[in-house]
Amino acid sequence: MAQVFVRSILRKHRSALLSLSIRSNLARASQTPRNGDPLLPILGRSLHFSTGLPRTPWLFRPTANFCGIPSLDHDLKSASLMDPPPEKPKSKKGQKKSAVDFTKVDPALLPTVILVGRPNVGKSALFNRLIRRREALVYNTPGDHVTRDIREGIAKLGDLRFRVLDSAGLETAATSGSILSRTAEMTGNVLARSQFAIFLIDVREGLQPLDHEVGQWLRKHASGMRTIVAMNKSESLDDQGLLTSEAGEAHALGFGDPIAISAETGFGMAELYETLCPLFEDYMLRLPNDNHVPDDTSSKTVESDESKVPLQLAIVGRPNVGKSTLLNALLQEERVLVGPEAGLTRDSIRAQFQFEERTIYLVDTAGWLHRAGQEKGPASLSVLQSRKNLMRAHVVALVLDGEEIAKAKTSMKHAEVVIARQAIEEGRGLVVIVNKMDLLRGRQNSSLHEKVKKAVPQEIQTVVPQVTGIPVVFVSALEGKGRIAVMREVVDTYRKWCLRLPTARLNRWLRKVMSRHSWKDQATQPKIKYFTQVKARPPTFIAFLSGKAQLSDTDMRFLMKSLKEDFDLGGIPIRIMQRSVPRKVVDSKSSKNLSVRLNARARSDKRTTTSEPVSS
Repeated sequence: MAQVFVRSILRKHRSALLSLSIRSNLARASQTPRNGDPLLPILGRSLHFSTGLPRTPWLFRPTANFCGIPSLDHDLKSASLMDPPPEKPKSKKGQKKSAVDFTKVDPALLPTVILVGRPNVGKSALFNRLIRRREALVYNTPGDHVTRDIREGIAKLGDLRFRVLDSAGLETAATSGSILSRTAEMTGNVLARSQFAIFLIDVREGLQPLDHEVGQWLRKHASGMRTIVAMNKSESLDDQGLLTSEAGEAHALGFGDPIAISAETGFGMAELYETLCPLFEDYMLRLPNDNHVPDDTSSKTVESDESKVPLQLAIVGRPNVGKSTLLNALLQEERVLVGPEAGLTRDSIRAQFQFEERTIYLVDTAGWLHRAGQEKGPASLSVLQSRKNLMRAHVVALVLDGEEIAKAKTSMKHAEVVIARQAIEEGRGLVVIVNKMDLLRGRQNSSLHEKVKKAVPQEIQTVVPQVTGIPVVFVSALEGKGRIAVMREVVDTYRKWCLRLPTARLNRWLRKVMSRHSWKDQATQPKIKYFTQVKARPPTFIAFLSGKAQLSDTDMRFLMKSLKEDFDLGGIPIRIMQRSVPRKVVDSKSSKNLSVRLNARARSDKRTTTSEPVSS
């Protein structure tokens, strides 16, 4: 009965399997192979009965017997399901590769894109999306302008690389001399070094009259520039199907078909890539081929020479002391917005320039307010960003107001004391810059001028007693005087900050220092086995002591003072750590050496100066 049951099942499925096999073979035969024989796929799979059979289902395997029933005939062995044809991989948007390798192009030759639009349309959010970092402040303030300066960065969109500029919101109806008019003037100056523009509009609010005014401003100041309209904040309208009507309104601006994007969620970045890729390729192909790839030999020399390592300099201080004016004086251009208004700078602006064949990154920070918890909105975010830039910097330039110092009893306010102490605690180099010295000229102010020059170094030494020799530079950023002196002090401080001393030189110095130091108790004097430097930036040393005795605070201050005086390390923080070597280990080593010497003397037959070598 079991055999009859199995044979009935096999008869039912035999016809279905054979028809399925024939259909699959005919489907594959319709595709002509390379040799041109359409019947080869069918014959090639049907003639191999004995060996090399394709894998069959478990029911038709030759070794699969059920209840002792012999396997099927040879024709059933060959009746197998054909493998389905391989599916073609689906092409995804954004996987298209550009014809130019932008990663190997010199950053100075990359195409430049500027982000323009009215205030509060998401320009800074798109800037952060493109550079893949949160550098620009983003805050929803419809009645205020968060971004006031031009911020620059290298954008990464797929395999595209380009320079992107974040500009302030444009308002054509701004009164002359106001902050808005100055920011619009600065944006107009930056358009000269840009090749492309992304005109952002807020699709949620629809097309506003100010958007039409910004479009007219672009046609007037950048008539030959390729402009792309981007409808930002489109992530919610995509599901509702309202993008078509909004795109029709945006098309009325006259800059071509708009692109729906969302800087917050990343929606529409693939469409933006497809739009920018042919434009950038055409721009790069117009450039000379010799300028595409940077010189490898020059980059190797820069990496090998320590003097060419980029220096991170943060300019910090209280509001309205001249930090932005000092940055413009160092760069010798109107890079950031300046004015008499306090708290004008909100974003921490990063700029790059060359000084004596060294790359220096300048960071202009917002005014430091100690009690930032009382501030609301962008002001509190600016202070937090300034503190982050202070911790990332190599050298901190603390800017003071010389006019306020001359009128006040103290040289430094509470916020400035906090900045100086935090810079030292973080292990950064510190340079103090006294600005606005041009206001203390003349016979009437000669006494005040001398008072400021004497009071500032003394008070700094009182505020930060653990670091001696902090350089103080007196400048006038408005007139550009003292620029070279500031940069030389910064570079010298950075050189000391990166200094490494060999261990042999340190131990020779240690013997001289220990001999001239007067110890209180010679019996309890801790013995320093050796002294070594474990790291730089800032210089950090370790004193290995024998036994459990530790150096007192007086001894530590003596060693730090001697290090700074003998190796010219003033103006930077120095760290000395102590590690004790157990006395048992020292005693065991000395006793072992003593036993070796006794054994060597016992083995010698004559009283000579030499002895047989003994393995220790």
